[in-house]
Amino acid sequence: MNKAEVAKLMSQLKVAIQPRHRNLKNIDGPEGRLDKLRKTVTALIKHERIELNYQRADEARGYTERLISDAIRYGNCHKPTMEMADYSLTEKQLVHKLFKVLAPRFEEYKVKKKKKKSATRMYKAPKEYPGWYRKRVVLELRGNPYPSLVQNLYQNRNLLHNVLLDEARKDFRKEKYAEIATQIGGTEIFVPARDEPRMRYT
Repeated sequence: MNKAEVAKLMSQLKVAIQPRHRNLKNIDGPEGRLDKLRKTVTALIKHERIELNYQRADEARGYTERLISDAIRYGNCHKPTMEMADYSLTEKQLVHKLFKVLAPRFEEYKVKKKKKKSATRMYKAPKEYPGWYRKRVVLELRGNPYPSLVQNLYQNRNLLHNVLLDEARKDFRKEKYAEIATQIGGTEIFVPARDEPRMRYT
């Protein structure tokens, strides 16, 4: 079995996964760490946008990506996938949402460049000041019903004040070009065709 055939046997995630898991400190030890990650994955599947610490979000993101990837790849008739979903989601009604809502959404989900992207996105959140600085992020599922966190600047040029500023900028440039032409005097630059030599008249 060559490398290409082996790659088909496993889910290919679109996010970078650390080679070793993070040590999320918990008073209950490894079981408490897994319980915390299960709660985070459940909250992300349920609300589709959450704000939390970076380390916990980055660790839970990989589990969520793997869960959605397996749901798309195998469906709800695959026993190991169902067991994984049943273990990862503490609220059992979200298993139905995973297979019936999220899996069809991300099966052919593409963005502007026509490439398949990851199911999750992560943005930096503002830090609390004053106070103890801890890196905060917003973790969300793509295609969620909430307003976008990234401002769409393309539509802003159609706003009234931006249209007026553009017209004022054009008038200002025309005036400047007229002043430059009067300072130069009767100087004209003749732009010849491709075959004719360039000539300058004063």
